[in-house]
Parts: sequence; structure tokens; C-alpha cells
Amino acid sequence: MPKKEKKAKTPLSDEEQLLLFQQKLLAEEEMAKKKERLLSQFLKDKLAKEEHSSALNLNKINTQWRTVLREVKTRELHKDIEILSQTFERVVDCKDNVIKSLAKDLSEAEEQYARALRSHLHNVDQLLALQRHRLSLLEESYNMELEALTKEFETERKTIIDQHEKEIHYLQDIFMAMEQNYIDSEYESKLEFQSMWNDLKNMNLEEKHFLRLHLENIVEDLWRKFQDVLKNYTDATEDRKAAFETLQVKDEKSSKEIEVHMKKIQKLQDAITISKGKIMIHSRESEDENRYIRNDKELVLVQLRKLKAQRTQARAASQKNLVKLTLESNATLKALRKIVDKGEKILKLAEICRKFETEEEKVLPFYSSVLTPKEQEGIEENNLEELTEELAKVMVDYTGMENFWKRYNKVKLEQLSLQHRRAQLLDINGKLREMLKQYLDGISVSDEVLSQLNPLFIVNYQSNLPQPLSIPTAHPGSTSPSAPWRDQRRSFFLGLG
Repeated sequence: MPKKEKKAKTPLSDEEQLLLFQQKLLAEEEMAKKKERLLSQFLKDKLAKEEHSSALNLNKINTQWRTVLREVKTRELHKDIEILSQTFERVVDCKDNVIKSLAKDLSEAEEQYARALRSHLHNVDQLLALQRHRLSLLEESYNMELEALTKEFETERKTIIDQHEKEIHYLQDIFMAMEQNYIDSEYESKLEFQSMWNDLKNMNLEEKHFLRLHLENIVEDLWRKFQDVLKNYTDATEDRKAAFETLQVKDEKSSKEIEVHMKKIQKLQDAITISKGKIMIHSRESEDENRYIRNDKELVLVQLRKLKAQRTQARAASQKNLVKLTLESNATLKALRKIVDKGEKILKLAEICRKFETEEEKVLPFYSSVLTPKEQEGIEENNLEELTEELAKVMVDYTGMENFWKRYNKVKLEQLSLQHRRAQLLDINGKLREMLKQYLDGISVSDEVLSQLNPLFIVNYQSNLPQPLSIPTAHPGSTSPSAPWRDQRRSFFLGLG
């Protein structure tokens, strides 16, 4: 094989050299950037390791410090718990004592409440029994009145029904007799009507046959004329032929309808003439019958008026009784409602007054009598001698209210005593005010005080009070009427001093 010849190196141009130089610079820049990246990554990794190690060390220090703090805190908490347990035991002991005292008070209050409730329920049961007794009496009286009214109503109703049935039977007999008379007259009129109808039918047939022949001749003449006119008209107006045919059909229909109506009119005229003849005949025959019927009708109307008057009287009486009964029932209901409202009001007032009762009143709501047995027997004998029968009955009805009147009288006496005590205190207060005013006037100096009489104002051993002419000598055993008042005034001034 022949040897390959070495290629000769061609010299580079300026542009190629510049490109090679730029490529070298770019490669050097990339290498410098890679070195910077590696160095920054190394530093970052080292910083992360340092931070991790510092965090671990800090956590170790914190854990050790926390254990020390926990031990100190546990000791403090143990001491606090011991103190709190002692205080809690003391508080619990105090609360137990309070609970025991409250339980004791509660049991006593429950016993008092049970006693008061039993007494209250007993009183309520007595009131309810009294009210039920009154209601039973009112109900019995109401039922007795109702039975009496129902009996009266039933007797009146039976009498009215019997009279009504008798009158109905009488009118039915009259109607049967009239109906029989009408049937006989109707049969005779039917026979006459049939004979007249046959005669008129024959006459009408003959006249109809004659008129038909005459009309047929006239129609044939008219038809011929009409055909001539029709030919001329069809020649002149072919367009109106269809309309004419339709009108012709309508004409045929109307002619048939006219024939039917004429037949009906003829029949009606025949019936009218026949009925007029019958009416004349029947009017003559029925005049006498109508007279008898009018007389019977007048009698029936008189009896009917009497029955209506009796019925209105009975209805008015029953209406009055019903109105009276409703009014009485409404009055009783209103009275019972008032009684119930009064009882509810009394119970509400009793509940309100219960709050203001003392413990003694709750335990013993009804006080025993202050009188001796002999005095009480004497009062009962006097009351029995003075009482009448009616008053005794009323008192027997209200025996259950004795305990109520006892409590009411007790409250009334307490009210009067308090009013009397208030008047006494007001009197004492007025006297003390006057004494205080006199004292203040005596120790103060003003124009108003100097113008009035003042026992303490002394000038040159002289007072402005008028001097008595003679001073009576007091006996050793006697006392002046103003001595107690002076003593009371002296004690009051000493108390002020």
C-alpha cells in the first residue's frame, strides 16, 4: 500500500484565533464558577453541621436545666399541696358542720311545712266538701225542674199530635169523595170527547182532500210558469243556479214544516173547541161542588186557625220556659264561677300570707281560746238562747269556717293593737319633740326666743316669766301634779348631757 502523505498545517485566520480565545475565556470562567460553587457548597455544609451540633448541645443543656428546675418545682409544689390539703380539710370540716346544721334546719322546716300543709289540706277538703254539697243540692233542684218541664212538653206534644192525626183522617176522607166524583165526570167527558173527535176528524179529512186537489192544480200551473221563467233565468244567470237549487231544497223543507205546523194548528184548534165545550159543561157541574167545598174549606180553615193559635201559645210557653231555664242556668254558672274565682283568690292570698307568717304561726296556725271553760260555756248558752232557727242553720253551714275566723280575728286584733301602739308612740314622739324644742329654745339666744317666755333667761336675778301671787305650801305627804313631768324632763336633760 502506498504511504499516506502528511497533511500540511494551514495557518489560522484572525477571526478563528479570536473565537479560540473567547472559547478559552469562557472555559476559564466556567471553571472559576464551578470552584466558587463547590466552595459555597462546602461552606454551607459546614455551617449546617455547626448549627446542628449547636442545636444538639443547646437541647442537652436545656434538658439538664429543666430536670434541675423540675426538681425544685416539685419540692415547692409538694409544700403547697400539703398546705392546701390542710386548708381544704379545715374548709371541709367547716362545710360539714354547716351542712349538718342546714340539714337539721331543713328537717325542722320540712316537719313544720308538713304540719302546715296537712292543716291547709284539711281546710281545703272541708271547703270542697261544703261546695260539693251545695252543688249537689243545686243539681237536684235543676233536674227536678227539668223533669217537670219535659213531662209537660211531652203531654202537650201528644195532644197536638192526636188532634193533627184526626184532622188528617177527616181531610183524607173528603179528598177520597171528591176524587171519586171527579173520576165519574171524567169518564163521561171522555166519551163525549171521543164522539166529537171522530166527527171532526171526518170533516177535516174531506176538507183536506179538496184543498189538496185544488192546491195541486195551482202548483202545476205555477210549476209550468216557473219552468219557463227558469229557462230564461238560467240562460241569463247561470252563476246563480247553484244558489237557487239550495233555496229550492230549503223551500221544500219549509213547505213540509208548514204542512206539519198546519196539522198541529188544526189539531190544537179542534182540541180548544172541544175543551171549551167541556169547560162549559164542567163549570156548570162544578159550581155546586165548589160551593160545598168552599163551605168545607171555611170550616177547615177555622179549625186550622184554632190549631195554629194553640200551637203558637204552646210554642210561646215552651220558649218562655226555655228562656227562663237558660237564664237560670247562666246565673248559676256565673255564681259558681264567682265562687271558684273567690276560692282561687283566697288560696292565692293564703299562699302570699304564708310567707309573712312567723315560726310560731307555722307550727300552731290556730290558737286556743283565751277564755276559761266556764266563760265559754256561758257564752255558748247565751248564743243558743238568742239564736233563731234560720240563723242556726246558717251557722251549721259555716261551722267549717271557725278556724278561718279565728285567724282573721287574731290578725284583726294584732292590727288594732299595732294601730293603738302607733298612736301611743306618735304621742310620745310629739311630747319629746316639744321637750326638745323647749330645751333648744332655752339654750339658744335669738330675737324670737327673747320675745317668748323663757324660764332660763334671768337678768338681775329676774325672769321674764309672770310671778305667781301666792305660793301654796306643800304638805309633806302630798306631791304636785307637775312633779312627774319635771322628773321626766330632768331625766331627759341628764340623758342629753
